[in-house]
Amino acid sequence: MKTRDVIIIGSGAGGGPLALSLSAAGADVLVLEKGPFYGREDFTTDEVETLWRGMFVPPIDEEPHILVHEGLAAPRPSTLGWIASCVGGGTVHMGAFLSRFHPDDFRMKSRFGDYESIADWPYTYEDLEPYYTRAEWEVGVSGASESNPHEGKRSRGYPMPPLDANPLASHLENACRRLGLHPYPTPRGINSRPYQGRPACSYCSACASYGCRSGARGSVPEALLSRAVATGRCELLQPVMVREVTLDSLGRANGCVFLDAEGKEHEVRARVVCICCSAVESARLLLLSKSPRFPLGLCNDNGLVGRNLQFHGTSFGDGVFRHDGMPFDHANPFLGRSLMDHYFLPDGVSDLPKGGLLVFQYKGGSPIRAAKIVAQQGPRTVWGDELKRRLRENSEDRGRSLSFEVHHDFIPNEGTFVSLDPEVRDKWGLPVARIHLHELEHHRKAGRWLVERGLDVFTEMGADAVEPSTIGETAPYLVHGTCRAGRDPETSVVDGYCQAHQVANLFVVDGSFMPTSGGAPPTLTILANSFRTADHIIARAKTGDFG
Repeated sequence: MKTRDVIIIGSGAGGGPLALSLSAAGADVLVLEKGPFYGREDFTTDEVETLWRGMFVPPIDEEPHILVHEGLAAPRPSTLGWIASCVGGGTVHMGAFLSRFHPDDFRMKSRFGDYESIADWPYTYEDLEPYYTRAEWEVGVSGASESNPHEGKRSRGYPMPPLDANPLASHLENACRRLGLHPYPTPRGINSRPYQGRPACSYCSACASYGCRSGARGSVPEALLSRAVATGRCELLQPVMVREVTLDSLGRANGCVFLDAEGKEHEVRARVVCICCSAVESARLLLLSKSPRFPLGLCNDNGLVGRNLQFHGTSFGDGVFRHDGMPFDHANPFLGRSLMDHYFLPDGVSDLPKGGLLVFQYKGGSPIRAAKIVAQQGPRTVWGDELKRRLRENSEDRGRSLSFEVHHDFIPNEGTFVSLDPEVRDKWGLPVARIHLHELEHHRKAGRWLVERGLDVFTEMGADAVEPSTIGETAPYLVHGTCRAGRDPETSVVDGYCQAHQVANLFVVDGSFMPTSGGAPPTLTILANSFRTADHIIARAKTGDFG
């Protein structure tokens, strides 16, 4: 059986940078992906086909996650924790909000002390900064350098200027400045001009949640995997389901066992194994990989695989402008402005003074999803004439509405973790992930205060109506933790290079490593960390550490 240099299990934001870096360095790389490959021609603006028929997220009757929550009478099947199952993972349908974390996101415990299960990262913002820059240039990020006074220092500007914005952005900026705030163009992983052979954005209305039909979005397949495969040293194999990471007689990872589309079992061998399946599924694979050496699951002697699961806190607010004088008839779908002024909370808001990032957006698209939200507003779901009335009012307001999303931390805690479900199996007959979810009151307190600040901006703009739409909810598609990185093998699963403490040639390289979730979207941080890990693997391989 041929032995590869590296096997990468999963092809999203964690696996993509590894594939490009390692194959470019001369390694023989095999990428295994459970989901299908979608080309540009496969993407559609059909909301039913894309969002409701499982183009990206597996059908719940075939591959559920089982949710255990204090608000539920019994565990139930859920899509919570599924980001995407396809080549490129969530980067294929992401909104591509690629922000850096604040330097203090890397030292939460040092700044705030003991609070629930927060911990410092095993490296600093300064350690990751060169890789933030590399990720921005490899993927292609459009932004305005030095426009955000609250972010950490940069070694280099963005590779492209910001995307064009709807004229409403200038009204929002002026309102923010009157309030003493510092708005800046939201950095996006979308080409504002042709870049790396991919076209500039066409400014269509189907962006976040949809695949990009032009290739302007810097998804992993477009920006990284295509270049990795072009080296001639990276092979992509899909759709395959990896059910176990295997070990040799010395306790080192030596490959994996996977099932093909027909359910036939195969084995592959490698000197280095990298797990990049997303936090829930990576933990599940480790827990499934039991052996005499690891009876509780691979690298789980300390019982921490699956612990410290985090999602992302999310809150939303809307502003409706019914008066004339605002350019709501402009075709540009991007408002494209953010605020980092409230990344930390003033005293008295919550017992943890950690806030988040406000991202302002033009409200549009996905009418079926919008209708579902309207129907479920209030204490009961409405039908019939009442639903028609609400939909009519919403349709009238929606064309003259702006919204914002608040990205804020999901605090790691003892009540939120992943285990294997004792009863439910997926379509391959394997135990599915059971997600235990405990939501802290801090999420709601922080979310409420942050939404009020966003609504202040809309009020200053002259909105006729402002209203919070979501407060302190759990975002299902941003997932972290479960294989916490740290210096101490007793309190963490991997080290600062995502290298397993207990298996030297095994790496877990996706959101699983993150000790805390940060107050901004994590995708850029996952990409940057993967480039950093790739450099470490290359350096170790040169010394012969992996045989």
